[in-house]
Amino acid sequence: MAGTSRIVSSSYLVGQFLVSMPAMADPRFESTVIYMCHHAADGAMGLIINRPIEDVVFSDILSQLDIKPRRGCEEIRIHRGGPVETSRGFVLHSTDYNREGTLKVSDDIALSATTEILRAIATGDGPMRSLMALGYAGWGEGQLDEEIKRNAWLSVPADTELLFSDDVTNKWSRALGKLGINPAMLSASAGHA
Repeated sequence: MAGTSRIVSSSYLVGQFLVSMPAMADPRFESTVIYMCHHAADGAMGLIINRPIEDVVFSDILSQLDIKPRRGCEEIRIHRGGPVETSRGFVLHSTDYNREGTLKVSDDIALSATTEILRAIATGDGPMRSLMALGYAGWGEGQLDEEIKRNAWLSVPADTELLFSDDVTNKWSRALGKLGINPAMLSASAGHA
């Protein structure tokens, strides 16, 4: 229609890390790294990859679903993917696993949210690399773009080594380091010299 304009958000953040900045006002996202799975005009969705849940292990989830795990499943960590739908499970994984219900996010990362992937991981037939999360981080239309403008988030190129690293304590500083940023030099407020 002539005379009307529509803001259309691009999907430039899909397959990227979002790294929280000191200006992040929400304590649930303080020092987090989020792998972005969806970013469009209608909103955005991602999974926090550096907040393990200490009191839940993969074998507990398998037990609830009546899936018999193989040895080693008790070592798989579950992450707090975000504050939305915290009882819903998601698995970020390598693209060597591709079944119905799998969404390819990038050339080397896919997302599945089915019990079939849990069963495959439990029996040793799952993807080579995976990260499981309960819940997700979600933003409504334009919300994430506004937060980025307010300096709450930085976009960082994602890589599988950082994504699947067991060293969750240092993921935030390592993600910032990819841009040459020393976390100790960050300030929550902008200043002028």
